[in-house]
Amino acid sequence: MSYNIAVVGFGLTGRLTALELSLQHRVTVYEAGDEQALDSAGRVAAAMLAPLAESVFCEQDLALMGLDSIKRWPRILAQLDEAVFFQQQGTLVVAHQQDKGDLQSFIQRLKPLAEHQGHQLTGAHIAELEPELTGRFNQGVYLPCEGQIDNQAFYQASFNTLKQRNVSFKFAQQVDVTSLNLQQSFDYIIDCRGLGAKSAACKLRGVRGEVVRLYAPEVNLTRPVRLMHPRYPIYIAPKPNHQYVIGATEIESQDKGAATVRSTLELLSAAYTVHSGFAEARVLNIQTGLRPAFSDNRPQVSQQQNVVSINGLYRHGYLLAPSLVADAIARIK
Repeated sequence: MSYNIAVVGFGLTGRLTALELSLQHRVTVYEAGDEQALDSAGRVAAAMLAPLAESVFCEQDLALMGLDSIKRWPRILAQLDEAVFFQQQGTLVVAHQQDKGDLQSFIQRLKPLAEHQGHQLTGAHIAELEPELTGRFNQGVYLPCEGQIDNQAFYQASFNTLKQRNVSFKFAQQVDVTSLNLQQSFDYIIDCRGLGAKSAACKLRGVRGEVVRLYAPEVNLTRPVRLMHPRYPIYIAPKPNHQYVIGATEIESQDKGAATVRSTLELLSAAYTVHSGFAEARVLNIQTGLRPAFSDNRPQVSQQQNVVSINGLYRHGYLLAPSLVADAIARIK
């Protein structure tokens, strides 16, 4: 049966939901911004798929859900009219000598995920995986099941594909999903607003993320690298065309302002200690974003009458969104 469905919010979960629903149903997308959704957490993110690394910080069931989502991503991307970079060559986690205690703590907290586990590395092993890091680190851990996506390309390609499917778009529109008029106009409403739903879900909070995007032609890393850091782990995610996303996994703050000098210096100096080629890199942009999170940092899929809500993805957006969207869509009967 085909339904008339509204998707409210056009960030990561909104795009994934619209892509899946538009294969069978009539879909209208409402978005407070424009098609770029520049304020959405998924736009700013590094889009890493890291269930093992994140198992250190989350419950095992969420990490296992991440493994399920990784399997879903190739099928999702195959729907698109344009190719989107997807990589699953694992993650390399390293630490400088003075931070080796943090690395050992990280290794000890890794949770077993089915047949997947981390592999401790010597300096020689690190050099085999990433030749340009030869001699820089004496120990690390390799997380083989992990990957990443080019989120900038995904945002554009998903919008173009949905236009080709004749999805209706209503941009620059704030929508009240509890409106009786809206609920009567559609068979189902999928609320994907993230922090835009904060008034409706008062327990939501924002968790700040900061990223620097660089063009670094002198750097040739082939997989995401995580660096143990005294304040917070820092990641370096290589994207196509010698672009790199450098960021901090999380900062417990709801400040939406621009990045500070301190945090930017920390990110850039950390990247330089990993690879000296970043010294000549060009700064493409510096972005900040707020991820929606509940008090327990667990995502929720909930339903009230014909309104299904997906929210609270915290820092696990790209890792968990495909599975959560599948859960939400399964409620449409």
